[in-house]
Amino acid sequence: MNGPAILDDHTFERFANLIYEESGITLGSHKHSLVAARLGKRMRSLGIGRFEDYFAYVSRDDSDGELVMLIDAISTNVTQFYREAVHFEILENLLRGWRNEGQTRFRVWCAAASTGEEPYTLAITLAKALGEDCDKRILATDISTRALAVARQGSYEAKKMETVPRELLSAYFTSTSVGVERFYQARDGLKHMLQFARLNLATPPFPMKGPLDVVFCRNVMIYFDQRVRQRLVNEIHRLLRPGGYLMVGHSESLTGLGNTFRAIKPSVYVKD
Repeated sequence: MNGPAILDDHTFERFANLIYEESGITLGSHKHSLVAARLGKRMRSLGIGRFEDYFAYVSRDDSDGELVMLIDAISTNVTQFYREAVHFEILENLLRGWRNEGQTRFRVWCAAASTGEEPYTLAITLAKALGEDCDKRILATDISTRALAVARQGSYEAKKMETVPRELLSAYFTSTSVGVERFYQARDGLKHMLQFARLNLATPPFPMKGPLDVVFCRNVMIYFDQRVRQRLVNEIHRLLRPGGYLMVGHSESLTGLGNTFRAIKPSVYVKD
């Protein structure tokens, strides 16, 4: 009987290089076990027994469909509603201020949408701050097709909604039960604000034209090296209007990157 597949160092490096080239995600040797586990699950679904054979399979796939599945398997989708909540407080204040100054068109980009919790939190924030009479749109992108499929549905288990204030939950979601499980479905008012699309942040320039008012690019640059980060920040700068804001994750900063953003506070930047 054959034992479990072994991911040797050479094949790991081949996968790591491919993933970096196609997604910008850097995988050091400390990620060896994680890569083996996630790729092993994909291989079992395909009936492929060896990592070397799976690499060959991905390399032969001219449609790039399996490459997308490979990136999906590696991508980490850790998120929640109102994660790093201070950013949404800052955003709400900005939106109200701009609205009071007469602005009626608002464009926000959520660059790492994951399974949707962040873009739906953004949609709630825009709805609260701007009301019904503004032109407001949110572009929500991610490299993972699997995560985006969940996000487009806009339906979440009750335990995932624990960080949403009760009054907002009833205002912006409808509840349903499936057996003993309770789910919350985003109302159409939120969903109509959102456009979901697959985007590889490591391959600018991006197809959007801008100008954007705010970009949330949080907890994704930690997976990139300095070269990929620099290109991404340059592209965000191009897309933002003067006076537009960039929010990054609390564990991230633009220190060491050549850019013309001005820090407002840790993880909050403005384009002068």
